[in-house]
Amino acid sequence: MPLLVAAIAALVLANSPFAGSVDNLLRVRFGFSLGPVVLDKSVLLWINDGLMAVFFLLVGLEIKREVVEGALSKLSQVALPVVGAVGGMAVPALIYVALNWSDPTTLRGWAIPAATDIAFSLGVLAALGSRVPLTLKVFLTTLAIVDDLGSILIIAIFYTSDLSPLALGLAALFIVGLAILNVAGVRRLLPFLLLGALLWVSVLKSGVHATLAGVVLAMFIPLKSAGEPDDQRTAIRLEHAIKPWSAWLIMPVFAFANAGLPLGGLSLTSLLAPLPLGIMAGLFVGKQIGIVLGAGLLIMLGAARLPEGATWRSLYGVAILGGIGFTMSLFVGSLAFPDDAAREAEVRLGVLAGSLLSAVLGYLVLRTAPGRNS
Repeated sequence: MPLLVAAIAALVLANSPFAGSVDNLLRVRFGFSLGPVVLDKSVLLWINDGLMAVFFLLVGLEIKREVVEGALSKLSQVALPVVGAVGGMAVPALIYVALNWSDPTTLRGWAIPAATDIAFSLGVLAALGSRVPLTLKVFLTTLAIVDDLGSILIIAIFYTSDLSPLALGLAALFIVGLAILNVAGVRRLLPFLLLGALLWVSVLKSGVHATLAGVVLAMFIPLKSAGEPDDQRTAIRLEHAIKPWSAWLIMPVFAFANAGLPLGGLSLTSLLAPLPLGIMAGLFVGKQIGIVLGAGLLIMLGAARLPEGATWRSLYGVAILGGIGFTMSLFVGSLAFPDDAAREAEVRLGVLAGSLLSAVLGYLVLRTAPGRNS
């Protein structure tokens, strides 16, 4: 898996004689100017603000497709993973807040353990093959998609800087343009992508995080087209075009740039500091408790049933995998503590520890779970 390879490479290089060179590379600044608009960022910020906007465009397209015609389109299918996702976001955040209550600065990271990494969690399920019923894979996929949507809303509401009325006004104008293209039945991608690029620049300058432009763009790209086969529909074509770039370039590059953690001088005491402990406990403990409580409550109340072929043990195993928060957790951490190297290192430590524990225990629980309901 390219994402895993990139994360391991980042850890290895961060603990090698090349650590300084990698850090200097990520700090190199470059950009361009177009009239009054000046974009000058470090390589790291071009990755986190630029490449991740394309990733969020893909996430937005996937969410739209699931809402319109997929797993999120029917209430009977969506209730269990949605409630599980809500519990799986709330409990980790509460655990983090409880452990960091006395420090207003670290409290900014409350949303870090609320996220689930869909790529890594489904990767563990894939390694288990037929031992995990398809219904549980759908459950985890839907839960992770809802989780992504929740993370997007959190970023939009809580992780914004000083707002620029002019830039927000321009962003609103470009959104209107996207809506007109959609209503007019335009099916060519180029006009949408051009307006999307202008929207990205406006959102970047507005104080709202630039990645949200990708989600907004996805909402306006046409999905349903009368008489067109699936592989020719505008949104589907774009989704298929982005997916390999996301899997083989965007996510590995993001992981490489954000997962490096110098291990020299780290000890158990380092992990027990409030910030990394809050993240680790939120991901490893809070996620499984929140997902099981949320989904289990619906099942016990008779409002939903266990997924077909699943047992309580296998549902619990999937809930543990929900604690793999790698990509989105690191991303939220970069927003919570910008330009704070010490706390960024603590974020990486907590995310890596919590995600690794969740992956290992979740795999073991599912590996030994019965293959059918009993």
